[in-house]
Amino acid sequence: MTIAGPLDGITVVEFEAIGPVPFACAHLADLGASITRIARPGGRINHLPEAFAPAAAASGSVVEIDLKSDTGKEMAFGLLADADVLIEGFRPGTLERIGLGPVEVTRHNPSIVFARVTGWGQEGPYASMAGHDINYIGLAGVLDSIGTADRPIPPLNLVADYGGGAMFAVSGILAALVDRASTGRGSVVDIAMIDGAAALLAPIRAMLDNGVWREERAANLLDGGAPFYRTYRTADDRFMAVGALEPAFYAELLDGLGLTDADLPDRYDPAAWGTLVEIFSEVFGSRSAAHWQATFEGTDACVTVVLAMREVMNHPHNAARMALVEKDGRLRPAAAPRFDRS
Repeated sequence: MTIAGPLDGITVVEFEAIGPVPFACAHLADLGASITRIARPGGRINHLPEAFAPAAAASGSVVEIDLKSDTGKEMAFGLLADADVLIEGFRPGTLERIGLGPVEVTRHNPSIVFARVTGWGQEGPYASMAGHDINYIGLAGVLDSIGTADRPIPPLNLVADYGGGAMFAVSGILAALVDRASTGRGSVVDIAMIDGAAALLAPIRAMLDNGVWREERAANLLDGGAPFYRTYRTADDRFMAVGALEPAFYAELLDGLGLTDADLPDRYDPAAWGTLVEIFSEVFGSRSAAHWQATFEGTDACVTVVLAMREVMNHPHNAARMALVEKDGRLRPAAAPRFDRS
């Protein structure tokens, strides 16, 4: 028996896009929402290589509509008349120019949540300019903090596209739906990836303001600078992730490595971090990843192997939680978060 998700009964109309919009819709679908995607007939998205197509888009109905035609607009209004949510990722002003902006749509459906996902936001000097994740996190202060000492390195496109864009879209939509439950009216939600990326950086910015973070890459507690929060290469060219921040966890790390704190430099002294990295690197490099997995299994040292994407499901913890599920012949992440009644 299929148990309805918490968003069962919520209908979402997705204007076809790539990146955060289909990702947000996939998450809403995992939560039980019904998705209808409006696609442009023969549009460029339909002809993207499969790797760049909206593969994460929720499994729902797809309707091809020419939004520039009167007939197409009427079809769109018909879909939106009873929808709970509209989500789009066009540049600001695009839907207004074709008569499908918030003013027109809410005239037909005052209770709709109109979610607009862009890189730069609906307003500001960059609003109409093209950009990608790397640009948004660059101006949000995120990119400068990630990488090696000599250059910033983009952390995939996870921070702006999916963290600052898609997931802030989901939280904004859910908040607007809660508000609608008491007011009866929808909202226009402006989701800017640059805003979301900046929000995600807030805890690090607080550390900077409190004087415990330096604006240097690979020189801080959580950016690979600290010897007890970084990766180490093993004898078989694998990597171990070490996150032994707390003193008790650090003590277990040293125990597993066969080292004694009294014989090592002070871990709280950044000037000594280079020496500690050399010592830890030599020890980790003397044994295989399997050895270190067995050594630290079940401990609080916060040491785990670094898995490639194709290896994830083979790990016993991921297998036990069914972290990946098969859909349409492919493995995809299971829905998250999990609910006790759905």
